[in-house]
Amino acid sequence: MSRVLFVASECYPLVKTGGLADVVGALPLALAEAGTDVRVLLPAYPEVLDKLGEAVEEPLPCGPVLGEEGRLLTATTEAGLKVIALDLPRLYRRKGNPYIGPDGADWPDNQLRFGALSKAAVDIAAAGVGGWQPKLIHAHDWQAGLVPAYLAASGGAAASLFTIHNIAFQGVFPATELPNLGLPDSFFHRERMEFWGQISYLKAGIAMADKVSTVSPTYARELQSAEFGWGLDGLIRHRGADVVGILNGIDHSVWNPADDPFIPAPYKSGAGKGKAANKRALQERFRLAEDPDAPLFCVISRLTEQKGMDLLLANLQHLIWRGGQLAVLGTGEPALELSFRQAAALNSGRVGVTIGYDEGLSHLMQAGADAILVPSRYEPCGLTQLYGLRYGTLPVVARTGGLADTVIDANPAAIQIGAATGFSFAPVTAEALRHALDRAVLLYRNGRAWRAARKAAMRLDFGWAASARLYSDLYRQIITDTGRTANGVRANGH
Repeated sequence: MSRVLFVASECYPLVKTGGLADVVGALPLALAEAGTDVRVLLPAYPEVLDKLGEAVEEPLPCGPVLGEEGRLLTATTEAGLKVIALDLPRLYRRKGNPYIGPDGADWPDNQLRFGALSKAAVDIAAAGVGGWQPKLIHAHDWQAGLVPAYLAASGGAAASLFTIHNIAFQGVFPATELPNLGLPDSFFHRERMEFWGQISYLKAGIAMADKVSTVSPTYARELQSAEFGWGLDGLIRHRGADVVGILNGIDHSVWNPADDPFIPAPYKSGAGKGKAANKRALQERFRLAEDPDAPLFCVISRLTEQKGMDLLLANLQHLIWRGGQLAVLGTGEPALELSFRQAAALNSGRVGVTIGYDEGLSHLMQAGADAILVPSRYEPCGLTQLYGLRYGTLPVVARTGGLADTVIDANPAAIQIGAATGFSFAPVTAEALRHALDRAVLLYRNGRAWRAARKAAMRLDFGWAASARLYSDLYRQIITDTGRTANGVRANGH
């Protein structure tokens, strides 16, 4: 059985700011069913300590981490997720957002906070914790990007896989931080972690991991282009076959309309009355007119230009003119937040907006809306459209990244054979989105065709089982190719 240590900055249900937490909280459980022994290492933020419950205290396996004293806490969540919390009080005992301080700026020592996370993972690989020692470390996003660097610096106690969840967030810091991280000066090189005169944690992960994965096949191809590669496309092309795309999944135990505790009327594949009852509840929650005939669109998203929210605002009056309603949940760029608030004030009964994030409300929106809008300019995988498919809430998506891999456009041929599950558009412009909205409204007015598409969407299975098998195969390949023996040491001694 492969022993794998996940390293990430967040994990549902212990701490969550976005989709990364959902992946890190669900994939290990699916991997366990596929025969892989996974533990998740994450920082012991106050929120994590509050939720962890009964835990076993273990010493830091190799002493202080980057000069920080602390401990490890091991526990198993109610869902069966095995967690190792890195408790370095000076770095992690801060309430609120894991990455951003109360002034709205990044914590000024994030380079040390997440450098320590990576270093602790490599220490666990070298010395183990509680008698358990991983053969491979699976590092997620820039916050764990130094794992391959520390492995290289220490001689490599385990193999490594680095997953890019969103290449736009790169963890870039001054080069003067390199000595504070305990890494050799030779790593400040364009083939390792040097990036335009600074150091990039994300680049370190991409350049130095045994293999690299992304969260959808289309995104893996897009990252090789200048348009989507964010300055790292050349490196990704250089890694070649070492870069693979494996589609994210969703946790069916959390996202299941048949027994969702957050919705007033659970329902199965036929939807019908249950969907209608949830729609009434959603309209009431957002103070929308109780109109069963109005196509109700929802947005559950960061309110940013990357997510295409400016394109939606440009089409809002058109959507209302077509008889639609809109419910929005999210936070983001202040100007966009203000624009959505103003839109709600000016379009009472047609537009409702909640600034913030509410897990329970997001479930009600998936259950009660007719369609979910994801007009992102780029989207590595996307999870909200997968939740929408699961709940029979047809996605309207830009044809990019994982959105292109998961939504079958309602073109005439797909409608005719009953395969359509949503609406996709390209290029990512306001005009193209307007045409997609028009097509969605027209199909909604054809009740029989809309119900057929809804049933087709709910028949799809985007659970984690298939992707977990692909990851399990990839782990075995990496461990074999890098020559690790059963105790986690390279067979060739390098």
